[in-house]
Amino acid sequence: MKKPFPELTDDKAAEDLVDSTDLSDYDFSDMVPVRFELRRKDKSVSLRLPESLLDAVRARAEQAGMPTQRFMRLAIERALREPVSR
Repeated sequence: MKKPFPELTDDKAAEDLVDSTDLSDYDFSDMVPVRFELRRKDKSVSLRLPESLLDAVRARAEQAGMPTQRFMRLAIERALREPVSR
């Protein structure tokens, strides 16, 4: 049986764990993927939305565990990857 992954409080603890442990001994099934955004955001956009839509977006962003603007940016990126249907 695999060990539960320990709670790491800082980078030093993570470095020590990686340096001294075989990570294949740990259970990663509860891990959540994290997406890092490294590109600069050069432009700002103002967008008017019905309050009910903005409330729904905020709720969905909270469910996803991310800030509202990041959630909206990811939704736009996702939509642009899909082919346009008419």
